[in-house]
Amino acid sequence: MATELSRLQSPAAVQAALDEFSRLGRTAFLARYGFGKSRDFLVRDGKTGQLCDSKAIVGAAFGHQFPEEGPLKSADFSGGEATVGSKLQRLGFEVVRIGEDWSSGEVQATVASYFEMLRLEATQQHYTKTEFNAQLRQQLRGRSKGSVELKYQNISAVLHDLELPFVRGYKPRSNAQLLLRQAVQQFVLDQPGLVSQVVDAMEEVKTPGQQVFHASVVEPPNLEALVQVAKEGPKVRLPRKTNWAQRDEANRNLGRAGEQWVIGFEQWRLADAGHPELFQQLDWVSDRLGDGIGYDILSHERPGEHRFIEVKTTNGGHASSFIISRNELDFAAEAEEAFHLYRVFQFREEPKLYILKGRLADQLHLEPIDFRASFRRLVG
Repeated sequence: MATELSRLQSPAAVQAALDEFSRLGRTAFLARYGFGKSRDFLVRDGKTGQLCDSKAIVGAAFGHQFPEEGPLKSADFSGGEATVGSKLQRLGFEVVRIGEDWSSGEVQATVASYFEMLRLEATQQHYTKTEFNAQLRQQLRGRSKGSVELKYQNISAVLHDLELPFVRGYKPRSNAQLLLRQAVQQFVLDQPGLVSQVVDAMEEVKTPGQQVFHASVVEPPNLEALVQVAKEGPKVRLPRKTNWAQRDEANRNLGRAGEQWVIGFEQWRLADAGHPELFQQLDWVSDRLGDGIGYDILSHERPGEHRFIEVKTTNGGHASSFIISRNELDFAAEAEEAFHLYRVFQFREEPKLYILKGRLADQLHLEPIDFRASFRRLVG
């Protein structure tokens, strides 16, 4: 089936498969097309930054390009760097080995390349983006032209969040790697003369309607008194059909996107508070270690004082309810004023944020919705 794989020539078909992956979630997408999880390589969705199973994406993309023939099955072709990986790279998509993202050296080279373009643009000197892209790729580990373009756009997004000028033509694209955000921040701190030169020369580059984080912070909803309603017969329970795996996957993706947005907010907040150097110490704990320690992001209030951040994200409105675990409640009580719950809402439209500090039991109405069942009980 190598010949069949060679017929896949449509970047639009690959993007359609990536869009479907994002819409269905990983579990449902793999089940639909009969693929297992990738063992070696993933492909990055340029729209969302999400990493997706490369072989399954290629199989589904074939069906999008040739709907009359349908998708390829897992047994129809082999995966790996030489087949699926090279195919996706030739079509302009970034392929990432599992367990690896861009290295520190690659990120620093990309940041240096970007700022050289920004300097030339600020001083009105001619340069070609295509040449910069090609020169940078000679220093990288087989990155595609499209993956470099995405990284340049990520740098624009970081500078945008800092309210600094960025290279025209590289529209800000969020979901930037934490290592990249920190490298851009460090470059700005290390090169104040260059940054001042660029800002002075390109101040007019700022576009109207750009996102400013300080305009995103609002007061939390008021805690309203609940009226106890007299019971009138048995509670009515409605049956419902829900794909729990799909919903759970979608919620995880939304949660991760919200945490990435909060990382950008923290970068702005620390810079605005006069402590931009503290961003270098920020730790996206849930991404590095997983969930379960009671918070998602370790940031700082000021030097020597931690801020433990738990992020809850929704596309819903200001007063939307959310799920919080017993572990998170207990940690909030233990950490007291150092604990901050960041509630990000209206995420799909225009993200806004309110913050709850310290003990949450005093600020929220908490309703138990699940129980752990076992055959043990405490005895007096």
